Amino acid sequence: ALRSALLSAYKKHFGSSENVTIDISPDTGRLKVLAKKKVVKEIEDPGIEIEKEAARKIKKGVRLNQEIEVEITPREFGRIAVQTAKQVVTQRIREAEREKIYQEYKEREGDIVTGIVQRSEHKTVIVTLGKIEAILPVREQIFGEDYRYGDRIKTYILSVRRTPRGPQIILSRTHPGLVRRLFELEVPEVYEKIVEIKNIAREAGGRTKIAVSSKDANVDPVGSCVGTRGARVNSIIQELRGEKIDIIPYNEDAVAFVSSALKPAQVQEVIVHKEEGGMEVIVPKDKLSLAIGRKGQNVRLAAKLTGWKIDLKSPEEKALEEKTKIKLTELPGVGAKSAQVLEEAGFKNVVDIAQSKIEDLTKVKGIGKKSAEK
Repeated sequence: ALRSALLSAYKKHFGSSENVTIDISPDTGRLKVLAKKKVVKEIEDPGIEIEKEAARKIKKGVRLNQEIEVEITPREFGRIAVQTAKQVVTQRIREAEREKIYQEYKEREGDIVTGIVQRSEHKTVIVTLGKIEAILPVREQIFGEDYRYGDRIKTYILSVRRTPRGPQIILSRTHPGLVRRLFELEVPEVYEKIVEIKNIAREAGGRTKIAVSSKDANVDPVGSCVGTRGARVNSIIQELRGEKIDIIPYNEDAVAFVSSALKPAQVQEVIVHKEEGGMEVIVPKDKLSLAIGRKGQNVRLAAKLTGWKIDLKSPEEKALEEKTKIKLTELPGVGAKSAQVLEEAGFKNVVDIAQSKIEDLTKVKGIGKKSAEK
């Protein structure tokens, strides 16, 4: 790197360096600028040629058309070399510092870190982590959060990458990993892996559902995470600026797990469609909106947490669905031929017929008024 820098400096101050090399003595550190020159009878280009007599003073026995190295070190080159060497050393130190920072934070990807809000640039928040700066992009910010100068915030190290200007550390406040790390900080049983976080479903700034289990039968996983009078979970909620957190006991029984995940709503019945990876979940009519949640958030998070497609219904809706499954041929007075005619006319099931007017039915070929009234 130093030779290359010195060669560039020579070219900048003294012209072409195509046939020039830099020699540095490993013992004394003395610098020499050497040029490869061709041995000739008469010189046409002094930059690349040398007379035979002059060449023999440098190297005995040299012949015509041979190439030899001739020292051409300019007087001023010593001062230039010192300046260049300083620049190279400074650059090397800077690169080493950048690499050290990169390696340090690369190893910490996925960890939690506390930083201080410094400033905002085009909605990207700059956060200082000791002596270095990291960025909190808009997409990784919790909607509605206000980041002010001097605020101390906990963030998740999302990724670290090299750039021409040094390592870039990207932080996140929305990643589910932030919730996981906060529980590790607040709950000793989670940190010690007695209580295991099985899965997290999060809509940052709104609600998070977290499924937990215990490796120790004597340790209640939900109670450990909640803490006495909710102290532990409330500390995390405070750090997340009021984001709601539902702590769900993990269960190998999928029905029980899904039922718990839909809390605070109470589940009345669950019908599993294993091949489709879905469940029909029957909830009392007056609790249906609670199970769905605001803008569908509760059921959406429950599905994400459990990995099951969840179709919420009230008992009344389910009963109505069952009625629609009754074949038209099962109705009194409706044979196979009449059922076909009705289906062609748009009456696919019992509900279609029940909701239609008598005059609409009589318009169907072969259906008289008496049959329609039946």
